[in-house]
Parts: sequence; C-alpha cells; structure tokens
Amino acid sequence: MHIPDSFIPLTQALVYWVIALPFIIMSMKWAKNELDEMKVPVLAALAAGIFAIQAMNIPIGMGTSGHMVGAALVAIVFGSPWAGVLVLTLVLLVQGFAFGDGGITTMGANILNMGIVSGFVGYYTYAALRKSTGTSIAAFGGAWFGLFISSMVCAVQMWIAGTFPLVPGLITMGTYHLIIGFIGEGLITSVAITAIAKSRPDLLEDNFIARSDKYTKEAHA
Repeated sequence: MHIPDSFIPLTQALVYWVIALPFIIMSMKWAKNELDEMKVPVLAALAAGIFAIQAMNIPIGMGTSGHMVGAALVAIVFGSPWAGVLVLTLVLLVQGFAFGDGGITTMGANILNMGIVSGFVGYYTYAALRKSTGTSIAAFGGAWFGLFISSMVCAVQMWIAGTFPLVPGLITMGTYHLIIGFIGEGLITSVAITAIAKSRPDLLEDNFIARSDKYTKEAHA
C-alpha cells in the first residue's frame, strides 16, 4: 500500500497531507505525555520490526503490492491508536526518504491509510471485541479489519486520482488484503499480543491501566 509519487496528483496529495498532519501532531503530543523510559525501547523495537516486515511485499497487480502494516499491533500494545499513528509515521518517513519505498508527496496519503485508518479501526475493533471474545481473537479481528479497511481507502484514493477504476481496485485490493490480513496481519498480531500478555503482561498498556484501577479501588476500600 505504499503509494508512489506518480500515482496521485500533487493537489490531491496535498489534501491528504492536510488531513494527516493534525493526527501526526496529536501522536507527538501523545508521545510527550505517555512515553517513559520503559516504553521507549518497546516502541523502538516495534518500529524496527514493522519496518522489516513491511519489506515483504506481495505483488497484487495494477502496479501495487500488499504487505502487513502493524499499526493495530502498536496501538494494542500501548492502548492507544495514537501510538500506531506515531510509529507508522516514523517508519514511512524512513522508508520514503532513505529507501524510496513510497512517495514523498504521497506520504500524507500513506500515513492516512496505514497509520491513521489502520491504527484507529484496528484498535477500536479490538477494544469492541475484547470483552466478548478475549484478547487473542480480538487482536486478530482488530488487526485483520484495520488492514482491510485501509486497503479499501487506498483503492478509493487511486480511483479519485484516476490511477485505476474503482470496482477492479476494490476487488483486487480487498481480496488480497483479506488474505494477507488473515495469514499475516491478524495471525501475527494475535500471536504477538498473546505472547506478550503471557510473558510480559506489564508491557500491555490495558493491563497496566487495569492493575492501576484495581490498586486504586483497594486503597479506597
């Protein structure tokens, strides 16, 4: 879903930058308020892992390719979609400027798709499912759905830009990312979150909040 410069007219690319910038600023404010000495190394490790796994591109036709995104994973670990926006922004900046993976003018569109849409949809889907399905299934569903919706948004952007027709774009992007989301994004996110919950539950922000609430209630009792 890394959209190159030539796929979107400059005027449209600027619109996506305008949409993305407030989210980027808010993610930086989140980092300033929430990150501490324990969380920074975790954030860095996740960013490095996402950078590496996004290099595994699967061609899907019409000059595009599919891959994992990782925004939902980051958002679930830190208990906030702003974390996903921040990490994907950093990853996309390095990929675009240092490795030419994704355009510079279209980076706003890429951040919108992979950081904002995938992060917010993935996290809030996870949050909605967690109580009824458990952490593992909720993480799978959130990551899978976040990736799928972001691929649909990308297809619509390509249609608005006149790069390829709407229906074939939706079918192609949707079909491949349904599969990628199932065997890649959803499964890996579920396994990672389950492993963290069992081995280092202190790293999961939701668990930290739950423990803090528990201790607060016990203190008042």
